[in-house]
Amino acid sequence: MIETKKYRSQMMSRIRSTGGKAETLLAKSLWHEGIRYFRNYKKLPGKPDIAITKHKIAIFVDGEFWHGYDWENQKIKRIHTNREYWIPKIEKNIERDKKVNQELKSLGWTVIRFWEKHDVWKDLDGCIEKIKAEITQK
Repeated sequence: MIETKKYRSQMMSRIRSTGGKAETLLAKSLWHEGIRYFRNYKKLPGKPDIAITKHKIAIFVDGEFWHGYDWENQKIKRIHTNREYWIPKIEKNIERDKKVNQELKSLGWTVIRFWEKHDVWKDLDGCIEKIKAEITQK
């Protein structure tokens, strides 16, 4: 399907930074496991999607496009238009993610990042188990 600039603009304007389906699915699954958390916790750097304050665990659910999954290959294969805008933007996001990870770790928090499609959608149970394992280590 060939997309017009207007259609693409409308599509991109509907993307929000919080409350995505994968993030909500992971959060609800944690809640059903009895794990209590805060969503989009503003008191921490990077505003984690899920913050388990009792155990100092910050969880992020990152979209593959926005956060650069397999970036070296994807920037060549996936980005065809407006490359001078998108490539620096996504690289800046990657750097910001690294900085946020370092800040949270320096505050004594454990950081867990999941890819939206490759982790949460394909292996939700594995994500839950990883979080539970981290809780038991604390």
